[in-house]
Amino acid sequence: MASVTHSSFKPAWWLKSPHLQTIWPSLFRSRVKLDFHVERIDLRDGDFIDLSWHQGSSGPLVMLIHGLEGSISSHYVTPTLQALHQAGFSTLFMHLRGCSDEPNRLRRSYHSGASEDLKEILELLRSRNQIPDAVVGFSLGGNLLLKYLSETGNESAIGAAVAVSVPFNLGQAATRLELGLSRIYGRYLLDKLKKSYVKKYQIRGFDNIVDLSAIQTIYQFDDNITSQANGFNDADDYYSKCSSGTKLKNISTPTLIIHALDDPFMFPASVPTIDQLGPGVDLELCMNGGHVGFIQGNLPFKAEYWLDKRISQYLKALLKSKNQPNDNNDLQLSFN
Repeated sequence: MASVTHSSFKPAWWLKSPHLQTIWPSLFRSRVKLDFHVERIDLRDGDFIDLSWHQGSSGPLVMLIHGLEGSISSHYVTPTLQALHQAGFSTLFMHLRGCSDEPNRLRRSYHSGASEDLKEILELLRSRNQIPDAVVGFSLGGNLLLKYLSETGNESAIGAAVAVSVPFNLGQAATRLELGLSRIYGRYLLDKLKKSYVKKYQIRGFDNIVDLSAIQTIYQFDDNITSQANGFNDADDYYSKCSSGTKLKNISTPTLIIHALDDPFMFPASVPTIDQLGPGVDLELCMNGGHVGFIQGNLPFKAEYWLDKRISQYLKALLKSKNQPNDNNDLQLSFN
């Protein structure tokens, strides 16, 4: 049964601003060094996706998917993988097209609604008896994951999902990133998108490169590049077909959505209501937390990352009946 709950999360008093919650971990959080085996998967259309398997882990398998212009180097990735490993899970990371060390081969790109890529990867893993027990998606990756779950219903093939800081309405998110201090994030992401675009076109030798000097917003980038490269009419068509907020009713897989009402990437009005949620969806709303922030801690520069613990707690409770993690490896959880 669907539910909407208000989280007990309380931000660190010294990081109460949504902007500090959002920016702090990207600047100051230590990345965790983990051993990975990288596997390149050749897709049916001739492109590829890179998977990074965390070596030495055991237990139910959890796969992570990153956000816009993210990668395994994103501040939330390796710490989350480590927390899951310490909680008794084996872990896997999925790079979206063109987001690993090498640009993808085709003109098409990854985008917020490329659920067919996730579907193909999961089908391959299932054929090898390596299907993840759960998938965790952050931001754009969360939107993609929710879209996939809505399309597959009871046939999703995974036992659980977690989606964090999801842009439920892509058009409204693009608008939000043009307003106030949120323009900082819009400009940062736009610069990264442009650099990735130029790098790809130069390395792959593609012609008809777009004049990037005329593109000043995420919306314009999606209107002139993302939508055109991926078979949409324009940005509005792309946003309409790929926004997850209108599709949640079809999700039956047990799914936790974690969202902060002060997320500077979105308007509070974009958050779905309980009547829009499918029977498998639990929407956990935090008054604070920013975008993929959720930082606690009583002492300055002694940050505690609540999100790591919350994801592990949810998945342990849900997957305990299947390959239950060894009690000796249990992560001690606290939500004070």
